[in-house]
Amino acid sequence: MDELTETAISCPYCGESIDVLLDLQEVQQQYIEDCQVCCRPITFVMTAANNGDLSVAVYSENETF
Repeated sequence: MDELTETAISCPYCGESIDVLLDLQEVQQQYIEDCQVCCRPITFVMTAANNGDLSVAVYSENETF
C-alpha cells in the first residue's frame, strides 16, 4: 500500500502555494512534477531525518542543488 501525505509547497516559478501529494516511499529520491498553476516543471527532492521527519525542497529546472 502506498503511503501518501499532502503538503503545501511554493512554486519556484510563479510563487503560488500549491498542495501536492508526496509518496513516502520516494524519500531520498528526486522527481519532477508540473506546477498545477503555471505548468512549469518543478524538481522535488525529498529527504527524511533520522527521527522520521520528512523534508521537501523544490527547485526550478535551472537551479543547481
